[in-house]
Amino acid sequence: MSANAVRQQAIHEVTNRPLPDSSAVQPLSEIWAADVFSLAVMEESLSKNAFKAMKKTVQTGAPLDSATADVVAAAMKDWALKKGVKFFSHIFYPMTNITAEKHDGFIITSPEGNAITEFTGSLLIKGEPDGSSFPNGSLRMTNAARGYTAWDPTSPAYVMNTPNGATLMIPSVFFSWTGEALDKKIPLLRSNAAMNDAAQRVLTLMGETEIETLNSSCGAEQEYFLVDAHFAHNRPDLLLAGRTLFGAAPPKGQEFDDHYFGAIPERVQVFMQAFEDKLFRLGIPAKTHHNEVAPGQFEIAPYFEAANVAADHQQLMMTIMKTTAKEHGFICLLHEKPFAGVNGSGKHVNWSVGNSTQGNLLDPGTTPHENLNFLLFCGAVIRGAHLFGPLLRAVIASAANDHRLGANEAPPAILSVYLGDQLEAVFSDIKEGNIATSSDGGVMDLGLSQILPFTRDPGDRNRTSPFAFTGNRFEFRAVGSSQSVSGPLVAMNTMLADSLTWIADKLEAQLETGVSQLEAVAAVLKELMELHSAVIFGGDGYSSEWHTAAVEERGLRNIPTTADALPALVADDVVALFERTGVLSEVELASRYEVYAEQYILSIGVEAKLTAELATTVLYPATVEYLSDLTETAAAAASVGVELDTGPAKTIAAEANGLLGAVSDLNAALSVEDFASTEEHMQHCAGPIRARMDAVRAHADRLETMVADERWPLPKYREMLFIK
Repeated sequence: MSANAVRQQAIHEVTNRPLPDSSAVQPLSEIWAADVFSLAVMEESLSKNAFKAMKKTVQTGAPLDSATADVVAAAMKDWALKKGVKFFSHIFYPMTNITAEKHDGFIITSPEGNAITEFTGSLLIKGEPDGSSFPNGSLRMTNAARGYTAWDPTSPAYVMNTPNGATLMIPSVFFSWTGEALDKKIPLLRSNAAMNDAAQRVLTLMGETEIETLNSSCGAEQEYFLVDAHFAHNRPDLLLAGRTLFGAAPPKGQEFDDHYFGAIPERVQVFMQAFEDKLFRLGIPAKTHHNEVAPGQFEIAPYFEAANVAADHQQLMMTIMKTTAKEHGFICLLHEKPFAGVNGSGKHVNWSVGNSTQGNLLDPGTTPHENLNFLLFCGAVIRGAHLFGPLLRAVIASAANDHRLGANEAPPAILSVYLGDQLEAVFSDIKEGNIATSSDGGVMDLGLSQILPFTRDPGDRNRTSPFAFTGNRFEFRAVGSSQSVSGPLVAMNTMLADSLTWIADKLEAQLETGVSQLEAVAAVLKELMELHSAVIFGGDGYSSEWHTAAVEERGLRNIPTTADALPALVADDVVALFERTGVLSEVELASRYEVYAEQYILSIGVEAKLTAELATTVLYPATVEYLSDLTETAAAAASVGVELDTGPAKTIAAEANGLLGAVSDLNAALSVEDFASTEEHMQHCAGPIRARMDAVRAHADRLETMVADERWPLPKYREMLFIK
């Protein structure tokens, strides 16, 4: 079957595909957290003392003794066996943005040959995968391979049901025999502990007497594309690189804005329902879903959870999203820019800090000028973002996200903070030396009697800001859709911990002089704003004027590529930040720089090799076949005295030759191997290789608009984006 026949068959299969049966819908009350070993389940199955200990560990991070672990393990095993589980797995989160798991059976045999089930506290607590075969940045060598997983009791265990059976999944940390973190969970837990310690100091100085453990919270808005599997399986670039390396813009894209929040296609709605039912069974609080801006693009957003649990749930959500999409004949694309010319996909990380006694400390209330705790915590975020903007850029750096950052639908690669009119005015007053009153948003009255008036928010939203205050939290909008939220959370928690420590030191010094608490807070915040207000910006982040002013007048950095961003991980100020907060050692930071740099280089390499291969073996032959058709047609016409214009054929031939020339240039860039440093190698990928890939694509995309549709071998944008 010819390539075009395969493409036409794919279109036929998609347009004639029956909808899956969605009639067996279970109510939320029956399925919510049904497969989770939750506190509610533990309360029923554990002794009072064991449950009390577990609850304290989950809610405060208090240590758990081995005797209680044995009791929990026995109850967990009994609960899982009743669900048909035969295997358990310590699921962990290596430095790959995906999850890893090693399955072990509950079964052991006796000398008599009988099989029994066993699951002790020691088996629950510790596992032992290979520590050298995962990305580790030279922390572990093949001849020193031992690595451990250890149960994280603050994140609930659950049963994962697949067509292959049911497995008890135990969220775990992953570390080396020598004690270094090899994963994304350990730094997140450490950063939360550091933030809690610093926050407790500040709140104590503010006169708070009952202060429960503070935790950061996270709610991540996940964007994604769905493409029918028949199309995706005929696009090697989608399967291997996660994005289209070629593709001309269709006559209609997203310019009509008719997809955003439009009616969800029926087949997609059925997928969403099945997907979310699986999330609900695992206690993942999916809150909203809708069409996104680009055709074929969608979003799901969960409710806020404790950061550690939210990070685990995000990883699980991405896994379930992909597997459920396959069940419904889709391929789920989490790449940040799978289609050129339409919106890419982000994962907006909504982040806040609070506890059960003081509440959400980033909630300003109705009178933020009087909410001193809020002003201090918000000021701490401002300071952190100003001092460590390059770190925030580094933790969202990837080859995929480089395509999106700075484009029209995504925040620019300059890290700034948006506060909104009300808060910006409050902090501007503070900088001038006073804490003045603030205005509210007023009442929204549309003049329609049937529409009830409501209170308007005191500030608008800014969709161009990478780091925006949105009412009672900050939204880090530059995070990529395929990325783990752990890295951004670690950076935000750590910079907050550092800034709160700075504030606590300054407050102590002020209070020791005998000034009032209000005067002390005003003095500290005034100094903070004098030093760090340059990062606050409420205008158009896409404008060229801002790009110039941010760098030349405010001293902010524009960091366009991953090659430019990743060195921040090993910069002296970042190393010092992580060491003084106890979140990551210099060696652990260096390992992350090495791992992420290698992933960037490998990703660009895969894309470049695939670009050259597809252009040479798929697109060029199809073009030559079409040129042959044109030549034969022209010759046949000439034989009967009709002269056809050969201009189109000459143009196509020139583009085909240009395509091969661009491929030759790309291969030459790929052949360079001698680099003085990792940074130089990354810059080679970001510069010469990426530029030559773009040159190949430019020829290919022009050819797509000139070669007869029946001859073009790859599914086109108009098919992948619009046919569901």
